[in-house]
Formats: sequence, structure tokens, C-alpha cells
Amino acid sequence: MTDPHATTTSKISRAGGLPSARDAVLELKSRIGRSVLGQERMVESMLIGLLANGNLLIESLPGLAKTRAVKTLAKHLAADLSRVQFTPDLLPSDVTGAEIYVQTDKGGQFQFQRGPIFANLVLADEINRAPAKVQSALLEAMEERQVTVAGKTYKMPDLFMVLATENPIEQEGTYPLPEAQLDRFLMHVVIGYPDEATEGEIIKLNRAESAQKSKDRPPEPAPIPQLAIFDARGEIDDIFVSDLAQKYIVDLVFATRFPATYGKPLSGWIQVGASPRGSLALDRCARARAWLDESAFVTPDHVRAVMHDCLRHRLILTYEALSEGVTADQVIDKIAELVSVA
Repeated sequence: MTDPHATTTSKISRAGGLPSARDAVLELKSRIGRSVLGQERMVESMLIGLLANGNLLIESLPGLAKTRAVKTLAKHLAADLSRVQFTPDLLPSDVTGAEIYVQTDKGGQFQFQRGPIFANLVLADEINRAPAKVQSALLEAMEERQVTVAGKTYKMPDLFMVLATENPIEQEGTYPLPEAQLDRFLMHVVIGYPDEATEGEIIKLNRAESAQKSKDRPPEPAPIPQLAIFDARGEIDDIFVSDLAQKYIVDLVFATRFPATYGKPLSGWIQVGASPRGSLALDRCARARAWLDESAFVTPDHVRAVMHDCLRHRLILTYEALSEGVTADQVIDKIAELVSVA
């Protein structure tokens, strides 16, 4: 059911002549797209993650605009951005905050000093460069939207999203994310190089931005209010998921858990399948995808459009698959081929 408050505020926004939630989100997408060229899928995945109220793990080679995309999102959305550069010497308190001893009029006492995790958008840059103890500092915030320090619990903002980045080729001095943490990411987005034409447009954009620094910049448009995101989430809650679409989601996830049902080669590729969080992620992201497509209901195409991002980090492949060079995306492709809609 839709949150009554979300429904009310949405009606008020439209009655006041303001853009609808979809118009506001599409405007946000357009603004990011003008600054982040050649990464349409990453921009779209960020918006789906934001609309589905989840966290994203973004993986790519260096220089492919991961940080730029997140900063641009924060710039055009009325949201606070906090960036944490993960390094091996980082401590959990550097992320969550800590209690410090201060002198007050009433004498010395401990006060909680909030860490960078307390922001609307948290960019966890190169998350796999910090050890597991630091990575685990994010778990409670990502899953329960709160942080517990010294026995006290502190709530995160209503609009909260962790966007973590990692480099797939840097292995020295890195700490692979444990499965429990990977499972808490709604989506694992993998992006590649832009095409030749876009590469040229990136050079032109960079040249134009450099030239503009020495001139008077035109005023920036007003940021998209957070209310538009909350309104959109309320509308997404009303997207219809038929029994057939729900069964398709369940069948896809169960194919990862019981691959022997589909015989070779799938049975020899998967060691551990997706958890129920995989089913929930497919449902939430498919509804967000349908909403962006202005559809009142989820279709199998909407599910297939998000299944790679929702499942690739939830599969543990066998040694046989790894030795053959089989990737999680290839496994998901085979599952999509074998699992029928009806």
C-alpha cells in the first residue's frame, strides 16, 4: 500500500503547479546525463537505486566517471554528499563517528561526534582498500539505517544511500568484500569504456568546463527537492506486480539455488545462489524500472532489465566455472535463457 503521507504530498505538489514526481526525476536524469557522458546505464542504475531506497556498488576501471556521477547527482538533488576515501589505515570510527570527551559548563562529558556516514549520499570510494573491520562499519547503516556507538543508536537521514566504488584490476593492498556485505547492496553495477564518438564529446566537455572557469558561470538551476524522490517512491509502491511476474522473479532466484534442476552447464557453475534479498531486489528494482517506463505494472522485460545488476554480486561460482573463465554475467545470461516466464 502507498504511504498516506506520500500520496498526500504528491497531490499537493501537483495541485500547486509543481512538476510531477516523474518529471522531476527525469529532469534529474537529464541533468546528470549532460555532465556524465557515455555512462547512461550507470546514471539509470543510480536513479533506480535511489528510487528503490537501496545502496549501490559501482565497479569499473579508473577514470570512468564514477565519482563525477555521484557528485553530479548530489549537486542536482537537494542532498548532502559525504565522501570517504577508504584506505588500509582507516578506522571504523572514521566512518561512523565516535564519542569524544569535552568540557562544558556542567563539567567534562562525552559527546557523540557524527562521522561522514551521516549524510544523504555517502560516496565510499574504493571500498575494497579498507580491511573488513572498517567495511563492516557500513553494514548497520546500510541495512537498518542507523548507527550504534557506545550503546546508543543514531538514526540516518530519511534520504540515505551508500554508493561504493571499487576497481576490479587493483588486487594488491585490497580486501575483498565479504558476502554478507555484498548482499546488502541492492545492485552491483559494472560499467565499461565509452564509444569513440562519446570519447570525443568528453574531451569537448572537459575543454568547455575548463574555459568556463575563467568566466562568469551562468546560475545553476535549483536542485530537485527530496520530496520528489519520496513522492516517486510512493507511486512505485502502487506499481502492480502480477502473480506471473512474481513467480518469474522467484523462479530466477531459485534457479541460482538449485541449478541442478536445469542440468549442465548451469549445475557445474554455481556453488551458492542468491538469498531472499535477491528476490526483494528484483521486485523493487523492476517496479522502479516500470515506473520510469511509465508502466502501471511490471513485465518480464522489466525484471530482465535489472536482473544482472541485482544478482551478479549474490552468486558464488564454483572452481570449475572460474577455471573456465565463466563470469557471473554469463551465468545470469544462461539462467535467463533457461527459465521460462510461464
